Amino acid sequence: MTIAARCRRAATLIMCLATGVLALLLGASPVHAGVMTQAELARRFPAPLSVGERDAELPVWPLFRQGAGGNVLAGYVFESSDLAPIPGFSGVPVNLLVAIDPAGRFIGVEVLSQHEPVFQYGLGEAPLFEFVRQYRGVSLRQNIHIENQASRARQPEASRVTIDGISKATVSVRIINESVLAAALLVSRRKLGFGAGKGAARMARVRPDVMETLSFKRLQDDGLLRHLRVSNREMEQRYAGSDGARLDEEGLRQPDAIFIDLYLACVSVPAVARSLLTEASVAKLKPWIEAGDQAMLVISSGRHRVPGDDFTRGGIPDRLLLRQHQLAIDLRDLDLDLKLLPGIAVPPDASLTVFRIPAEAGLDPGAAFDFSVPVTRSKGQFYPERIVRELPVTYRIPSRFLIAAPGGASWHAAWQAQRMALLILAGGLAVLAVALSLPRKISANGRRFHWFRGTYLLFTIGFIGCYAQAQLSIVNLTGVIQALVAGRSLSFLLHDPMTVALWGYVLLSLLLWGRGTFCGWLCPFGALQELTGKLARLCKLPQLKLSRARDARLKLFKYGALALILASAVTGFAVDTLVELEPFKTAITLNFVRAWPYAAYALALLAASAVVHKFFCRYLCPLGASLALLGRFRLLDWIPRRSECGTPCQTCRHRCDYQAITPDGAVVYAECFQCMDCVVIHESEQRCAPRLLDLKRTRTIPIHAVPGGAT
Repeated sequence: MTIAARCRRAATLIMCLATGVLALLLGASPVHAGVMTQAELARRFPAPLSVGERDAELPVWPLFRQGAGGNVLAGYVFESSDLAPIPGFSGVPVNLLVAIDPAGRFIGVEVLSQHEPVFQYGLGEAPLFEFVRQYRGVSLRQNIHIENQASRARQPEASRVTIDGISKATVSVRIINESVLAAALLVSRRKLGFGAGKGAARMARVRPDVMETLSFKRLQDDGLLRHLRVSNREMEQRYAGSDGARLDEEGLRQPDAIFIDLYLACVSVPAVARSLLTEASVAKLKPWIEAGDQAMLVISSGRHRVPGDDFTRGGIPDRLLLRQHQLAIDLRDLDLDLKLLPGIAVPPDASLTVFRIPAEAGLDPGAAFDFSVPVTRSKGQFYPERIVRELPVTYRIPSRFLIAAPGGASWHAAWQAQRMALLILAGGLAVLAVALSLPRKISANGRRFHWFRGTYLLFTIGFIGCYAQAQLSIVNLTGVIQALVAGRSLSFLLHDPMTVALWGYVLLSLLLWGRGTFCGWLCPFGALQELTGKLARLCKLPQLKLSRARDARLKLFKYGALALILASAVTGFAVDTLVELEPFKTAITLNFVRAWPYAAYALALLAASAVVHKFFCRYLCPLGASLALLGRFRLLDWIPRRSECGTPCQTCRHRCDYQAITPDGAVVYAECFQCMDCVVIHESEQRCAPRLLDLKRTRTIPIHAVPGGAT
């Protein structure tokens, strides 16, 4: 079997694999992150509920119930991995379908996908399904606590609710609970008006540059250190006239003794940490606090300490609750051994605990932190009645330690937050614009040009793709179409400044040069394919170049895919499934951390590109097809040509990996990826046959007769 035949056989096998995996994707039930369809949700939420159109600004679906005056909002349903993709024990986020009503109560929680070893290879999924069912009816206004069934509260108070955990799955259950709460809190703030409807971009931020050191008294005067001190007598007075009165025998014997002595301080404020903790403790704490996180230092003594003698380190405390704008927020112990500065005036036997509030919880540093210390007394021997009193403590960070929340439209904050990234992108695009404006100059030295191109492709993958998450996609076009069909504003686009900036540049480049600027230089997945192909060549893998006729037929497939996707966007039928033809979300956005069929499909396309140059870009990409159509209106035929190109010289045509040059030497700009290999050949004295012949003619020295017969 010849090498060419082997290449064709290998390419056919890879194409069959890619097609088969894609068919599996299209035929599979869409139950993974970001692929739930309206039809699937309608099946899960039947009448009297109905599922509305997916929201344009947040990946949620509204639920409606038929009322006397028409459809009434019954809640929102969403996937946790779209909003709070917290990695599980396996490193892959658990994906949950969560539904909440307008009051912030859970309608239900279902498991869509999970990769937790304890449930896949140990306990099975039944305990997990039973665990998530317990969220039904629980309110986001309550602090949710997970306990073993043996210690579960028989009559939980209104401010707290206890649900049964799963033995031997403590870590996985904790992550699942955090995923549910983080996603639900985000939707509640953005869609239900809790927390003044603020997203993270519209919240205040702690100033990192205020590094002053304050005295203990100054901390208290400024409200940076809050103090709660309650005696046994004062605690008894709070129970006066209730069934909980006179149940505390020790308190009655020693009415003047301290029941609780508590200090609270937000040590994610640098000035507070420096004023209370030793330098070593500040250094120990710093790596645990990421951007947007908050950390509360709790100094406690007395009979009713926080978090308590029976507290399990690393857990969530029962004795300290946090709410903001009526929503409950979990605190988690960092299990750090911290030391106070010498001379800090707290009781010598006081305990120190630091609790972290992750950024996903949406705690606004510019608003009040409403803490409370619940105190429970029990009456009765069997199924005792629980009588609860809460000791409130309000904490507020002074404005001089905060960067004020940005005003104006919500998208303004996104642009402010991305200023540095936008500047880097602008610099990169400016460099590319200069290079493409001078194609002959930049291609004069082939070796230098290939180093430049390779470096720029790495910038595209690393910065534009992985860091800035600015991979343009057919989803951008379908989102615009769906918004226009529904009569919605397109302002949601402004919440993604990197994508908007890149689209602006690409649309301008379409008018000048055609589709090649994006497809050849600015597409992260395209760059990944090209580098895969280069690696394959270094490894001496055989390369397949299809016949011109077969190549032309295959290139039509992407236009059919584009037409099908655009039609689905207009009709709303199966659009979320069809856009999975693009592997961009899997390969670039999620870095292949996705359900195996999606990852296998993206890897199959990269494998195909190892033997067929940029296989997906040339034959399957619907976005590339749309850019090819728009690029027909370009203003410049910018690739230099000679009269000999095509007649008789065929060097560039045979060297073009995209097969975008016809036998007569014309460039098919709709299929040109602006790699400029043909321009390098055009400028080369060694590779361009017409130029080589010209040089030989000009360098020939004629022999002339001279006097005396000398030559």
